[in-house]
Amino acid sequence: MFVREVMSSPAVTVRRTDPVRRAVRILHAHDITAAPVVDDDGALVGVVSELDLLRGEFEPDPRATVRPPAPSAEPLPRRVLEVMSSDVVTVSETTDVTVAIDLMVRERVKSLPVVNGARIAGMVSRRDLMAMLARPDEDLRQDVEAALCEQFPAGPGWDVVVHDGVAELSGPSRRHADHIADVLARTVPGIVRVRHVGQSP
Repeated sequence: MFVREVMSSPAVTVRRTDPVRRAVRILHAHDITAAPVVDDDGALVGVVSELDLLRGEFEPDPRATVRPPAPSAEPLPRRVLEVMSSDVVTVSETTDVTVAIDLMVRERVKSLPVVNGARIAGMVSRRDLMAMLARPDEDLRQDVEAALCEQFPAGPGWDVVVHDGVAELSGPSRRHADHIADVLARTVPGIVRVRHVGQSP
């Protein structure tokens, strides 16, 4: 599965000169955990996350201790560029989702900007990937059957069953056609495995 098949597009962006509070409101309004940061020309210059925006925004509640803490001497961040991450890890529209997941785990991020050359094509997040896994099995079965019928309008045909994202294709063994059917089924967003019932190993 390619990133372009699961990403959110167009991406919600903020400018590096935006006030921090404006960025907070943008992320909250769109229910996202991070957004690409762009310069005045629309070029990607960073990413800002919820955690970045929370930095320095709160002081200890004086009711929480016997002795009230002294007010912080640190000035509040005013602009996105003061809190954003400039070291950006990106993926392309044709990056395999397994690669994107590995990057999220390694970099400890919840989302990645998707780029097409210099253009921001979208964002792919853990939530996008979870949404694919949450698709009903019946929807997945119909999509697999549609993909097979488009490639093989005159047959051969397969009986398709999907359970928890695993597609089972059953029918007489046809090595070349079964291989193509396997590839087609794996491209359906939400299909995680493909098995051929009755096929010779």
